[in-house]
Amino acid sequence: MTSLIDCPAAGEQDETLATAVPDRDIASAMRVLRMEANALTALAASLDGAFTRALDTLAGIAGRVVVTGMGKSGHVARKIAATLASTGTPALFVHPGEASHGDLGMIAREDAVIALSNSGETHELSDVIAYTRRFAIPLIGITRRAGSSLAEQSDVALVLPSAPEACPLGLAPTTSTTMMLALGDALAVALLERRGFTASDFKELHPGGQLGRALLKVTDVMHKGDDMPLCGLDTPLSDVILEMTAKRLGCVGVLDDAGVLVGVITDGDLRRHLKPELLAERADSILSPRPKTIRPKALVVEALREMNEKQITSLFVIEADRPLGVVHIHDCLRAGAA
Repeated sequence: MTSLIDCPAAGEQDETLATAVPDRDIASAMRVLRMEANALTALAASLDGAFTRALDTLAGIAGRVVVTGMGKSGHVARKIAATLASTGTPALFVHPGEASHGDLGMIAREDAVIALSNSGETHELSDVIAYTRRFAIPLIGITRRAGSSLAEQSDVALVLPSAPEACPLGLAPTTSTTMMLALGDALAVALLERRGFTASDFKELHPGGQLGRALLKVTDVMHKGDDMPLCGLDTPLSDVILEMTAKRLGCVGVLDDAGVLVGVITDGDLRRHLKPELLAERADSILSPRPKTIRPKALVVEALREMNEKQITSLFVIEADRPLGVVHIHDCLRAGAA
């Protein structure tokens, strides 16, 4: 019999319990992550010619990739469709239940279908599968069972390796959906690389948010055409001041007779040369030669860094020594490059 002396106090019991619960939680999380990591390792090792054939199929269609699945597989299918679309492969999700009630019309004969089902026997997919077979629409199945109806009917079957679900009951889709999601990413990235999809292409599809702002080029924000402050070598400084004031960028680019940018006059240059006879002089008397410039394909963040390093507020964007525009530090900040 345990004496009162041997029993931990109530506060000590609470502290022991509080320590044990987080330990169990961490152990549970680690078990899940390790099981899913092991499954992904097995998935990578299982890739074979079927993956290449699936890639050939998707790269060869003239239409879109239609991704479908039911339940948790459907949620993964939505993400795969979104990833494909954002990386240059037109794609959409079609719910298999809605497909049976008219949405089959969203699948065209130039399309390909990716169908996800862990068991390969999802009843709701039957009409989609039959539709692809009727109209010879390429079907790629992603399933865990090689002998399933989905695998047998598919033009290309991507069979997931056998791996236990991370759920301790072995029921909730966890490991299987992680493998499906990763396989979808692998298809999307492989297609991206095949097509030579670039950061510029990515930016065109992601104009909003931080990513879109980070990929803006100087040509997207520069002042061009009549908005550029420009003058000739022999322009009177009185006219230079008017040009600078009208364009409100704090500088004027100076061009030679061939239209080549040979210098720049800033509001600081005017202050440094301030004297009674200044207005009667010409632009070439006070210009700063070798002005700081930037190439048209440079990103806005690069222009901002250049201006900060040189402690200037504007850069002329030039091509073949001729100005295409001028970018001001305020343009970069407004674009969210900071």
